[in-house]
Amino acid sequence: MSVALFWHRRDLRLHDNAGLAAALQSGLPVVPLFIYDTDILDHVPRPRDARLTFIHEQVERLAGLTEAAGGTFLACYGRPAEVFRQLQEQFDVAAVYTNEDYEPYARRRDAEVEQLCQQRGIGFRALKDQVVFARQEVLTKTGTPHRAFGPYRDAWLAALRPEQLQAYPSAELLPGRLHRLPAAPARPTLAQMGFEPYAQFVPAAELPAEQLVRGYHDTRDQLGLIDSSTRRSVHLRFGTLSVRELMRQAQALNPKLLHELIWRDYFMMLLWHYPQLPEQSFEPRLRGVPFRHDEADFQRWCAGQTGYPLIDAGMRELNQTGYLPNRARIAAASFLVKHLLIDWRWGERYFADKLLDYDLALNVGNWQWVAGTGVVAAPWFRVFSPASQLDKFDPTREYVRRWLPELGTDQYPAPMVDHKWARERAISTYRAAYQAGQG
Repeated sequence: MSVALFWHRRDLRLHDNAGLAAALQSGLPVVPLFIYDTDILDHVPRPRDARLTFIHEQVERLAGLTEAAGGTFLACYGRPAEVFRQLQEQFDVAAVYTNEDYEPYARRRDAEVEQLCQQRGIGFRALKDQVVFARQEVLTKTGTPHRAFGPYRDAWLAALRPEQLQAYPSAELLPGRLHRLPAAPARPTLAQMGFEPYAQFVPAAELPAEQLVRGYHDTRDQLGLIDSSTRRSVHLRFGTLSVRELMRQAQALNPKLLHELIWRDYFMMLLWHYPQLPEQSFEPRLRGVPFRHDEADFQRWCAGQTGYPLIDAGMRELNQTGYLPNRARIAAASFLVKHLLIDWRWGERYFADKLLDYDLALNVGNWQWVAGTGVVAAPWFRVFSPASQLDKFDPTREYVRRWLPELGTDQYPAPMVDHKWARERAISTYRAAYQAGQG
């Protein structure tokens, strides 16, 4: 029997799934699929990885739901193109459906799989799912990407129509449209892939409480509060929660949260237009900043031993939980780039290793914003004061004392760099690079 494969990636859910709904409406019986991509996993330090543990749990959950609905869920380990070659030899695959991914590696991967399908006469279709507007759908009047977020946000809101936030009926279409394979291969375990279970706390994959959303604009930067933000970024990253349902809630209850969600679309659009952003500063006049490559200073920052409580508390929370509040992310990133003059790419890669909600487009976009080198950038001469940020966003010191039990004792280190001196060094270094870049 001819079947359609639906390839899950950043959409680990059955409900409100654009690509899955299209596959289920294709007239072909559908077999869902997830691939543990060795091109990615071969670069993940073994044996403990919280993100892979989370992904494996979600894949097994989807497998159980799919089997309960009468179908077979395939999970394979290997390079995607090689996995598809094997599946196309084992089964009569007539079509492959999936959802779009805008990262540079994902685009190369999908192009390879699409070419393979075309060579074998198999349809390949990718749908927009993880964003509302993608690629070239929101541009300036001259057809170029917006260089500032405000005009992009306004254009995004002007283009929005109610139907674009409506849920896709994928879950409702499941009964009777899935296919059960007579001889499906066993799904790989974490141990078979060379990993051990390593779980870190992730909130439930459901909409945050209405009260939290209504007060989001007041609480989002209050570091002393446990529930200051929605903490749904992990679910948005892996698609266990649909961005459309969270946007509908935000649209109804809090425009500030909706605006923050629009940043996702913006950064993903920018990465699609400028795939060099993970490796190269967007601003050409600042590509020559002589960043310090001081491994010892970098390791003190990583370990939360800088002597600045807000920076250290944030890094300790990141290292222990895989989570870092937005305000602490900004403060920690700014300190690394401006106070220590260490390359923003070092920090971006460290966050990539540690963050449960790591997303390449958002992480690169925000690091370049802090560094002053990006499409959207804080002024290069802005240097946040760690002490002032602490006073403003953790005035009771509840946050820093939670993560720094030695604070106030002789076991806590002295500041590794003087703020005033570091600020002047950063501004003069950036100014010299900027002026040289203009020439």
